[in-house]
Amino acid sequence: MALHLTWVFGFGLLGNFISCLVCLAPLPTFYRICKKKTSQGFHSIPYVIALFSAMLWLFYALFKEDALLLITINSFTFFMEIGYIFMYLLYATKKDKILTFKLLLLFNVFGFGLICVLTRFLTQRQKRVQVLGWICMTFSLCVFVAPLFIVRKVIRTKSVEFMPFSLSFFLTLSAVMWFFYGFLKKDQFVAVPNILGLLFGILQMVLYMIYRNSKKVVVVEPKLKLDISEHVVDLEKLGAAICSEIAIGIPKLNDGGDGIIEDQNAKEQTKKIMKAMDVTNKL
Repeated sequence: MALHLTWVFGFGLLGNFISCLVCLAPLPTFYRICKKKTSQGFHSIPYVIALFSAMLWLFYALFKEDALLLITINSFTFFMEIGYIFMYLLYATKKDKILTFKLLLLFNVFGFGLICVLTRFLTQRQKRVQVLGWICMTFSLCVFVAPLFIVRKVIRTKSVEFMPFSLSFFLTLSAVMWFFYGFLKKDQFVAVPNILGLLFGILQMVLYMIYRNSKKVVVVEPKLKLDISEHVVDLEKLGAAICSEIAIGIPKLNDGGDGIIEDQNAKEQTKKIMKAMDVTNKL
């Protein structure tokens, strides 16, 4: 029994340490944001979701017996994500700030508040733990599915630019630790989501090994092309055609030598030249 508790504590402690490293991973990004005083096009969605997840697991751990290690890591994550969101809001554009506030209201105020009210007044203690466990597990499974979009991008572009190996490795290692913690503690709500996290982590590392030396493929989205071949005029051919088909008339003197005979043919040909030149200028 003592050995079993030692293993549980050991995996939980390692899970805390590795998860802290993962949680600190965005620090270089926010250092650049603070240095350049701009959010640089980064999105706040991952940090809002991470904050919501930490709040859910904290609420679950408060009602779960002997869940100190869950409380410690999620408390650390909670304060780190608040710090990230605060720094993001300092340098984000007005549009991004509005979107971030909307997300915070949706997930962290109304969403979390609704869960708290419903589970607090509609369930008893043991039942409440079960309901909160299912909510946390479902949300965690959805979060673990999110890397599939990165996997798809890596396969399409044959580039691992957006999937660093170190992050994939530590996420996989974290999933291993928390899986064994939940398995030994007989907490299915902790163990099950980390099975999926482990599988996706392995997939990401395999893809990294496959595409790490590949040349990046630029994926060009199909665009509407306007065929203007029918509207292109070859000016050189047009000029040759005009010169070959139009003979410019020269004015002739009358018999007395003191007048000019109006040449109707030359007049018409001159009009044709002017019209042709006008069409060319419009094109």
